[in-house]
Amino acid sequence: MIGQKERIVAKKRFVAKHLSDKIEKIKMGEEKEIIVTWSRASTIIPSMVGHTIGIHNGKEHIPIYITDSMIGHKLGEFAPTRNFARDARNDNENKSVMKNKKK
Repeated sequence: MIGQKERIVAKKRFVAKHLSDKIEKIKMGEEKEIIVTWSRASTIIPSMVGHTIGIHNGKEHIPIYITDSMIGHKLGEFAPTRNFARDARNDNENKSVMKNKKK
C-alpha cells in the first residue's frame, strides 16, 4: 500500500494553472474566500491546505475545506456528481409487505 507522502512522489500531479494562480493570489492577501473551479481533475497539493475550494459537481459548486489527509487526491473525489435516490432493499421490503396485505 502506498503511503500519503509516497503517493505524491509516485503519481504525476496535475493542477490547473488558473487554480494554482488563484491559490497563490489568496495566500498573499489576508482574506479567506472560496476559490471556485470546474477543474475536478486537479490534484490537491500542500499549498491548497487550509483553503476552501468550490468544486463543480455538474449542477452547482460544493464548498470543500482542504485538509492534510486530502493531499494527493483529485478534487473531483470530494464532490459527488450523482445523488443516492433511495435504497433498493427498502423498496423490495415494501413490495413484499404490500403482497402480504393483499392475501
